[in-house]
Amino acid sequence: MNPVGLILLTIVAGGGLLWLKRQPAAERTKAAFKLALLMILLGLLFLAITGRLHWLGALVALMLPFAQRMLPLLMRFLPWLQRNLSYKNRQNRKSGKRSSVSSRMIAMTLDHDSGAMDGEVLRGSLEGRRLETLNREEFLQLLRECRQSDVDSTRLLETYLDKRFGSEWRADDPYDHPSGNDGQNGSMSRDEALEILGLQPGASREEIIEAHRRLMQRNHPDRGGSTWLAARINEAKSLLLAD
Repeated sequence: MNPVGLILLTIVAGGGLLWLKRQPAAERTKAAFKLALLMILLGLLFLAITGRLHWLGALVALMLPFAQRMLPLLMRFLPWLQRNLSYKNRQNRKSGKRSSVSSRMIAMTLDHDSGAMDGEVLRGSLEGRRLETLNREEFLQLLRECRQSDVDSTRLLETYLDKRFGSEWRADDPYDHPSGNDGQNGSMSRDEALEILGLQPGASREEIIEAHRRLMQRNHPDRGGSTWLAARINEAKSLLLAD
């Protein structure tokens, strides 16, 4: 193989592996498939440019008799493989941890693996609506209502908006400061701390520390996370470890 082509393919593969490691765990399988497909296409392009594509045709012709013998066995194996993959997918969905954070006006869930947030409006003119169904005007309306009544709801909604839209939504926000009380709504209870860390009653010290570490990896302010949410996660850990 041409040394220059080999170097370029190695650089692309190395960059692809770094990109793959940065993907959320839930998206890694799909990302790995995309990377493999890209490497195959680049390999075919290189063979075509260097005039070696006929080698691939010869290899395919050589493999055809073997493939014909293996096809019946493969057809018997496919149903088992499909059942096994389906079972593993169900297990992965069941094992995924989710945290719950609630305020007076909003209930929010956070997926530990992907970092995705979802929520529901508990009070106000949009009561009962899922956050993913709201449009721009409705988000600003909800934000205004939160700022008028509850600072924790304001911080929670701002965290969701930052996660979903980055900082772009702030350009449409005509309100710079919440008009409600800037203090906390009250001390955190043990049940709230368990919900925030996605744990069950009786969780061990190691489980508390691991849940805190996993959540902070997704929500640390230095990585674009919310200062308010990070403070709540830290408070939950401190409360549970103090018991």
